[in-house]
Amino acid sequence: MKFSHTPNIFTSQLIDKLRSHPKRIVFTEGEDLRVLRVAEHLVELEAIIPIVLGNKERIRAMAAEHDVSLQFVNVLDPTTSRELPRFAEMYERSSRARGVEITGAEEIVSRPVYFGAMMAQYGLVDGLVGGNQSMPASMFRALIQTIKPMPDVPRVFSTMILVAQHLSHFGTDGVMFLADCGLISEPTVEQLASMAVETGKLARHYLGGRPQVALLSHSTKGSAHTAAAEKVAAATALAQLTALEQFLEIDIDGELQADVALDPRASEVKLPDAKVRHTADVLVFPNLDAAHITLKILQHCAGAQNYGQIIMGLSRPTAQVPNTATKESIFGTALMVGFEAIKFHLLYPEGEV
Repeated sequence: MKFSHTPNIFTSQLIDKLRSHPKRIVFTEGEDLRVLRVAEHLVELEAIIPIVLGNKERIRAMAAEHDVSLQFVNVLDPTTSRELPRFAEMYERSSRARGVEITGAEEIVSRPVYFGAMMAQYGLVDGLVGGNQSMPASMFRALIQTIKPMPDVPRVFSTMILVAQHLSHFGTDGVMFLADCGLISEPTVEQLASMAVETGKLARHYLGGRPQVALLSHSTKGSAHTAAAEKVAAATALAQLTALEQFLEIDIDGELQADVALDPRASEVKLPDAKVRHTADVLVFPNLDAAHITLKILQHCAGAQNYGQIIMGLSRPTAQVPNTATKESIFGTALMVGFEAIKFHLLYPEGEV
């Protein structure tokens, strides 16, 4: 069945902007009917120029069997690409610079996720989406080993975007940003602060207005004197200082319980002397368990549509989708990566961070 996207408040604006600035997005696991349906639809919308990696014969056979048009979809097999020897040489050189001696560089780089990451790093594409047929750890490893990190982000993390216009107190117009849902198990104070700042900047880019960032805890402003709450409070102070020094148009607060962050009425009761608080747009969780459990509950019980994970802290726009990702999730994630690529090209017109 042909993929038909129902636009929502989040994806509609991305489609409109990408039609004016279409970007090249590589899908590292192209032997997947979901990806082929999404690629076909992105071409129809004239929003993304898709490149799918994998065995050309198998991909074309799958497309023919399911009546998927591959017109203007670039199908590329890394094992036969003329770029493979050059990528292998670059990968070997960069590994040596990190103090790692490797053998079989060409075999490693011929793996689709490594090849796609090299394409992103060296400017052959504008962004990358993968993970739909691989283990998250293997994809993250490939990205970290091939794509240059951002110098001011202490550790790579991930952000999910959820859309749930039917839920109350769910961000600006039903859009919420969650960090970190996939990578750092027990973040430090510095890492939590970085998550708050970087995800706040991401939300600012998408929402246009001044996002409200909340660092979550079981405590609100010292209501519980625990080491965990004090860590979140320290991270909040550091994030606020960073935002002030960088003149960022984001509001950061913590440590906050979830009801205080999301429901202005709860905030009035628990913080009667505080300024009027709006519903948070960004939730920064104290650890991976809290973030991932919340994500799954919102997705599977509350009906929130998820897009991502956007990988934060790398110098190229990339995203990892889960094995269970729907076509809608892959579609919206590709739009997000394309939109991030617009920002990247504006910030770094020469391609270097």
